[in-house]
Amino acid sequence: MKLPVIKSLGAFIENNDEDFIHETLEVLEHVSEVSSLKDEELNVIGELISNMNGALEVQKPIRNGVQQKEALNGFMQRVMGSIDN
Repeated sequence: MKLPVIKSLGAFIENNDEDFIHETLEVLEHVSEVSSLKDEELNVIGELISNMNGALEVQKPIRNGVQQKEALNGFMQRVMGSIDN
């Protein structure tokens, strides 16, 4: 996951609609099932999916009034905590 990408996607969600992200996720998940994709291509698609899901998770507390920086920090702490376990 890349925090700058998650922040950029968050700005996109704020300026547009998170439905665009949900629809894009559906497309990427569908494309990831193509059997002829190389590992490198799957890794890129996986990273995009991960960042988009991360941006959606960060937007939840922001909608509830949490500041962006605090929401991002909380999200990254949860991610790092799940990696440590």
